[in-house]
Amino acid sequence: MTATKEEFFSPTKLSARDKAAATDHTARAIIAAEASQREKKTEKLKLLRMEREAAEAASEPKAAPKKRKVSKDH
Repeated sequence: MTATKEEFFSPTKLSARDKAAATDHTARAIIAAEASQREKKTEKLKLLRMEREAAEAASEPKAAPKKRKVSKDH
């Protein structure tokens, strides 16, 4: 089987409008996929942070704040 030029290249030329539409569609798909991945990562990290903060809060009870001494000089 011999490879021909027509198998690799489209014999018809695309218009500038079609090229722009294809590029726009591809770019929007990539941007949407990246945004989706970023949102998933953010949610995962937020959940992990909340779990860590809850574990820290449960393990360390907070001490009462110390009162400051008021000097009598002023």
